[in-house]
Amino acid sequence: MTALGSRVWPGVGPSVLAVPLGATEQHGPHLPLDTDTTIAAELCRRLAGRVPDVLVAPALPYGSSGEHAGFPGTLSIGRSALEHVLVELVRSADHFAGVVLVNGHGGNLAVLRRAVRTLREEGRRVLAWSPSGRADDTHAGRTETSVLLRLRPADVRLEAAEPGVTTPLPDLLDRLVAGGVRAVSPNGVLGDPAGASAEEGEAVLAAWADALAAAVHDWLGR
Repeated sequence: MTALGSRVWPGVGPSVLAVPLGATEQHGPHLPLDTDTTIAAELCRRLAGRVPDVLVAPALPYGSSGEHAGFPGTLSIGRSALEHVLVELVRSADHFAGVVLVNGHGGNLAVLRRAVRTLREEGRRVLAWSPSGRADDTHAGRTETSVLLRLRPADVRLEAAEPGVTTPLPDLLDRLVAGGVRAVSPNGVLGDPAGASAEEGEAVLAAWADALAAAVHDWLGR
């Protein structure tokens, strides 16, 4: 049993706490709003299966998603609120051996870096990790569609899947920052979901889980 929420307090020892950090935001016309949270939670679950003494916290399903505000269903708590939540959450976890923040949403990255810097300056043991991917397939494209086909196939509307903009993200940043995702991709997709499959999704998840476990082992000095 690796889920923190199912424990009673006498059963919580000096474990490492893995916190899934996600978002609730549009993922094109074919993927669910909680895609990033689902991915972060699955990676934490796999981490707990590979690294001893890891407990998985309940997922944080809201992040900094202002760039997706032009689409219905997106909920964002903004950068300052997210930073405050992360700092206070890790401060409250002093009885754990350390905290790993497993992030599933690219829009959280800048906030995550600031929060981790603050926490480390306070002497707290914290690691932040995010999956890597192709610069032309960053949101609701082939990678995320494949992963969701592996994890929650009933919630993927393949009949509604359509390509978005495939320009590499660094070349879109100025327009994206100025006008949000809707200004660069009317359907909210940054990539092309064509060719997605559950088999590819499992391969992606396995590679991400390997990288996450390796990062945690290095961090723990094991």
